Amino acid sequence: MKIVSFFKDVSREMKKVSWPRRKELTNSTITVVATVTFIALFFVVVDLGITQILNLFFE
Repeated sequence: MKIVSFFKDVSREMKKVSWPRRKELTNSTITVVATVTFIALFFVVVDLGITQILNLFFE
């Protein structure tokens, strides 16, 4: 019976959730994708820079 009670509680709580509107969700998604892309490019540039510096010393 505990599992039935658990799912009833979950159902009750899910009705209280404030779901984002389409525009808010789209804006958040664009922000996340842009941020991840920027960070990935940043680390690619840093990695290439470090590789070039190490190649100067060890070649």
